[in-house]
Amino acid sequence: MTNILAIAHKELKSYFASPIAYIVIGFSAILYGWFFINLLYYFDRISMQAGAGFGGPQSVNVNEQLISPLFLNVSVILLFTLPLVTMRTYSEEKRSGTIELLLTSPLTDLQIVFGKFLGGLTLYGAMLAVTLVHMGFLFAFGNPEWRPVLSGYLGLLLMGGCFLSLGLFISSLTRNQIVAGMVTFAVFLLFWVINWIATFMGPTTQNILNYLSITEHLNDFTRGVVDTKHLVYYFSFIAFSLFLTVRAVDSERWRG
Repeated sequence: MTNILAIAHKELKSYFASPIAYIVIGFSAILYGWFFINLLYYFDRISMQAGAGFGGPQSVNVNEQLISPLFLNVSVILLFTLPLVTMRTYSEEKRSGTIELLLTSPLTDLQIVFGKFLGGLTLYGAMLAVTLVHMGFLFAFGNPEWRPVLSGYLGLLLMGGCFLSLGLFISSLTRNQIVAGMVTFAVFLLFWVINWIATFMGPTTQNILNYLSITEHLNDFTRGVVDTKHLVYYFSFIAFSLFLTVRAVDSERWRG
């Protein structure tokens, strides 16, 4: 565990020693703020319309009409930001030659992979922490339910973990971080839109593609439902991607 934390600390330091961490956190904060303001404006408008009608202001729900769509829009931010986080994890090590030093150190492939994953997940956690300011605003001036908010953040954390683990695997396959970033974005986008393709398929294929969609499993989390089938999907996705990364690192060790 000490070795994993040491790798994670090294990885986190490398993010903040370069502009990557600041660009990723700043860009995600700006996009999230833009989504928040627009959804807040929309929610305010429908609240006034409901207040003027027969339903009264009780007919609108801040969790359903503001927070849930806000969490779903975060998946758009992840498409653009997380490839920046993972694209250099192994590619830059290979390009600079430091991968040889890392592989000859008294560390197992599993420790290296988990350490890098934990470092990226910590940076992603910092990205999510920035959004707590907006949630604090809603709790200060509104009355949202806290359970859907908590489960929504859990869903976002698991989704981010899936993207990070997959990005690590793609980065371990190439020496060029630009190539790694572009391929990672393309694969992320495929998992993001795969349920769109499902609408043109038969029932069986449609169910399979919907299950493979990484965003489809987030919907229940944003509504406060933590279903075991979603947990199994996310944890299996992370475990399988990290397993592939370990195998890729192991093959690099033998080639070296």
